[in-house]
Amino acid sequence: MGSDSDLKKLEAKLRKKGEATTQDKPEKGKEQEKPKGKPESKAVNIIRMAETNLDGTKNVFDAIRDVKGISFMLANAISKASGIGSKKLGDLTDQEREKLEDMVMNPQKLGLPAWMYNRRKDPKTGKDSHLTVSELEFTKKMDIDQMKKFKTYKGVRHASGLPVRGQRTRGSFRKGKTLGVSKKKEQPATKKKGDS
Repeated sequence: MGSDSDLKKLEAKLRKKGEATTQDKPEKGKEQEKPKGKPESKAVNIIRMAETNLDGTKNVFDAIRDVKGISFMLANAISKASGIGSKKLGDLTDQEREKLEDMVMNPQKLGLPAWMYNRRKDPKTGKDSHLTVSELEFTKKMDIDQMKKFKTYKGVRHASGLPVRGQRTRGSFRKGKTLGVSKKKEQPATKKKGDS
């Protein structure tokens, strides 16, 4: 959700929600009593967390799933460990947001099982880790480049733009770099010097 187009879509969606609630308001002459149970909260609609723009109207559990690298299971574990899973993301205090962002960027600190991480037994370090956002994209790109450099089967398939995981290519993956057989264009006949 980090791109500008996603941010614009999110803002438009929130504006539409705001218009729907303003239509339900009573006329100026009639004043409505405020409920005494809850104080008014200053909710923030768009929150920047972990290099991503998140929707502040969603619950914490749903909102952090928009961060690249955070799966359903990990989002559930983080929201339960933080104890703020049922709150709206926009209603959190600054301390709670910082705590949540630290949990999202470093889930190893929570003591979660290794099977929840997205990079188990790293080939270079041998440790289990969890990558998010730009780290995840960069590591994936470096792994693919390494496969290409070593000329492994997967690396050759990546380099040639073909499917990597053993799919059949006779009927599928027809669009792309390979064109198949193409006919040569006929060139117009040129006149010889003797012909007039």
